[in-house]
Amino acid sequence: MRRRAKVEAKKPKAARWQTRANAPKPSVVVVGFGRIGGALALRLKAAGWPVAVLPRSADSVRKAAKLGLKLADHEDLKRAAVCILAVPDAAVSLVAQGLIDDLGKETALVHCAGALDLDSFGPGLVKRLRGSFHPLVAVSDARDGLADHSVAVAASDRALMPVLWRMALALRMRPIEVPEGRRAAYHAGAVLTAGLVVALVDAGVAALAEAGVERAAAINALLPLARSAIDGVDKRGLEKGLTGPIARGDVSVVRAHLEALPPPLASLYKLLSARALTLMGDSLPTETKLALQRLLG
Repeated sequence: MRRRAKVEAKKPKAARWQTRANAPKPSVVVVGFGRIGGALALRLKAAGWPVAVLPRSADSVRKAAKLGLKLADHEDLKRAAVCILAVPDAAVSLVAQGLIDDLGKETALVHCAGALDLDSFGPGLVKRLRGSFHPLVAVSDARDGLADHSVAVAASDRALMPVLWRMALALRMRPIEVPEGRRAAYHAGAVLTAGLVVALVDAGVAALAEAGVERAAAINALLPLARSAIDGVDKRGLEKGLTGPIARGDVSVVRAHLEALPPPLASLYKLLSARALTLMGDSLPTETKLALQRLLG
């Protein structure tokens, strides 16, 4: 207990009050009321946090008001503990610079961009607390849930980190920390697993079109299939969750697939199948693995 007390005593004052169980919930202003900004504002409000929003268009103002969210005024900006910039990556610096005179001296600026580092707020802000809060969830509507997903957090000062963790836990999210110099690789992995999975489903729909299946029927058939694949990974891991001809070592089926697909889809099929073959490791017979490698090369 003595050692723990000593560690706590070394923390900045901000970090100590932010981590107390009975500490007041920090006030938050969310700038931007698109999909992610709307989801964060709605879920933080539901968790009992004082939240105000600063939409960037008349349409967004109407949506925020309809959903019962407070529109931020000058006083909200001045007293906010955290100002979240839920804006496009290219707008982060411009919006931050435009807001800086309206924010309180202690207000932390936090962006939601997975690929941007903490210098992306622009010049003149190196002394201000800066952070990143990037939810690892595909939000296609402001009313989508965030619970049970991870969120990547980063802070320019450890004093801010407890606030970001507390916000994550209030949203029932799992915080993870990503090194500043590796954010692009982290974000690429997130895109591969979310947005590009949607593109992959579209490729599957296009393949079914080659077989004469109309688009709506193809989507209805493939979405449950995709969910079952993810469910298998969740239950058994990547290696044991892999199914299909690569997992079975069925060379003739892979060859037939490549012959049936138009060149763009065949190229994508080859790339993904080569990745699946790597995932299989040494579990396939050597002759089968070599035959698949030649076919996919």
